[in-house]
Amino acid sequence: MGNKDTSFQKTKPLHMGEKIFDFSKPVIMGILNLTPDSFYDGGKYNNEEQWILQTQKMVEEGAGIIDLGAVSTRPGAEIIPEEEELRRLIGPLKILKKEFPNTLFSIDTFRSQVAIQAVDAGAQMINDISGGNFDRQMFATVARLKVPYVLMHMHGMPRMMQDDPISTDIVKHVRHFFEEKVRQLNLLGFENIILDPGFGFGKTLACNYELLRHLEEIRINGLPVLTGISRKSMINKVLKINAGDALNGTSVLHTLALHNGANLLRVHDVKEAREVVKLMEFYNLPDSCE
Repeated sequence: MGNKDTSFQKTKPLHMGEKIFDFSKPVIMGILNLTPDSFYDGGKYNNEEQWILQTQKMVEEGAGIIDLGAVSTRPGAEIIPEEEELRRLIGPLKILKKEFPNTLFSIDTFRSQVAIQAVDAGAQMINDISGGNFDRQMFATVARLKVPYVLMHMHGMPRMMQDDPISTDIVKHVRHFFEEKVRQLNLLGFENIILDPGFGFGKTLACNYELLRHLEEIRINGLPVLTGISRKSMINKVLKINAGDALNGTSVLHTLALHNGANLLRVHDVKEAREVVKLMEFYNLPDSCE
């Protein structure tokens, strides 16, 4: 397996501002939650000093992109009003862009108006958990904004998505979703798309692991694949631990995700994810004992 022709060598490049990711190396996306109620670190970063220190830490540890989120989408979460999302998000984004002008920022939102204001404030990517299903203007908006778009699969709404999760044919289901959504975006002349299978978003535990094993089978048109596994319940339920103890399990699943074709890792712990990337790079070197 050391000579495996890894999928990130065959993936279409991603254009993000003046930066081009060719995926000769996987990209790490560091998470900065601006929410009081996210499943792992809600309320941890709630003032300017903490935003700046955490962003600096992630950038120094190797994050290529910082993903800002102002709405919790954990299972059972209630969706906050758009005005509150904007209040939580735009001020910190402007501060961080001023402090880190060369850093690439993604915005975790499913609202087109939030996307517009965030890009106006300096964001360079939109990360939509709903895959365009919560706001019918989102596809036309990202096509007009011409920023990369993370197209994620989710079954149901965050508040109830685990009440009736998908339990069969998950790979077929997610691939069909991507085929249809990518087709819609392409008709708008938009191709700068990242695919996210949406681990934990309306899938059973077994289906999450089936998706992880078959990442390459959900890839459409050579588009890059992002995995958001960090400290999630698909780790905690197997190991019978909580999110705070899930770093080791996260690193194991990141290793499997990269081995199975992931191009981007969305993570809470950048240093450890970067170590996984480095080890996988060495593992995939041509055989040589010299």
